[in-house]
Amino acid sequence: MALKLEKKIGLVPNWLELPKDVTSKIIQLLGVVEMVMNARQVCPMWRKICMDPLMWKNIEMINCFKSPHNLEKICMYAIDQGGDHVEEINIEYFATDELIKLLAERTRNLRRIRISKCPKITDEVFSEAAKKFSLLEELELSFNDELTKDSIEAIGQNCPLLKTLKFNQPYKGINCRSYKGYKSNKQALAIAKTMPGLRHLELWGNKLTNDGLIAILDGCRYLESLDIHEHDDDDDDDDFTYEFYCECIVRGSKGMKGRKIKYVDFYKFH
Repeated sequence: MALKLEKKIGLVPNWLELPKDVTSKIIQLLGVVEMVMNARQVCPMWRKICMDPLMWKNIEMINCFKSPHNLEKICMYAIDQGGDHVEEINIEYFATDELIKLLAERTRNLRRIRISKCPKITDEVFSEAAKKFSLLEELELSFNDELTKDSIEAIGQNCPLLKTLKFNQPYKGINCRSYKGYKSNKQALAIAKTMPGLRHLELWGNKLTNDGLIAILDGCRYLESLDIHEHDDDDDDDDFTYEFYCECIVRGSKGMKGRKIKYVDFYKFH
């Protein structure tokens, strides 16, 4: 009875009469998965709106680990729909080499990429894809087991506008005796050599030494923030991380002289 009364006095809104831009914003709030699986099937008008490449300018698919859907296929659909209008992509868990290849083939204006916890992405494919990301400004590759300094070099060589890099590594093997005390500057040297315009750098779980840190400070002269999060539970040298700060400030590397670093975070907490 109440519904009939509302219809008579015109209180029930006709959603199809909403301005297109308002409807577009409402649909975008649903998220990529809902847009692909449900929204575009609601009615012809919504389907037409979902076919607009600008609807896929920002592709975000995070916290979807338990989704029953094929997330990679959904993401591929979104990339295809957005094409060169895609400027930002933020995904977790499901990306493979095939998705990275498609991203490189279908997009030309990517500004920001975040890919996390995707162990099926390889150096070979990402290094090749980096050649197509020439407009990239921000990149995060966190906890992707197979990516190494080769990917970093490819990024540095092909992404001249890059200002922010987060290359965080999984802490696997830290409790193994063979891993204890292992240090490597390969990634640090790749960054120092190929990314002179970098402003913000985050390296969690990296095994660089003081030499690697100084190389970064010397090579990245515009660096404003540096976050090195050391997670080595078995390292007997409790001053290892703080040693970075002391040695660089007291000695002063070329990159440090005459300029200010806004903040340098060194963590040694569990």
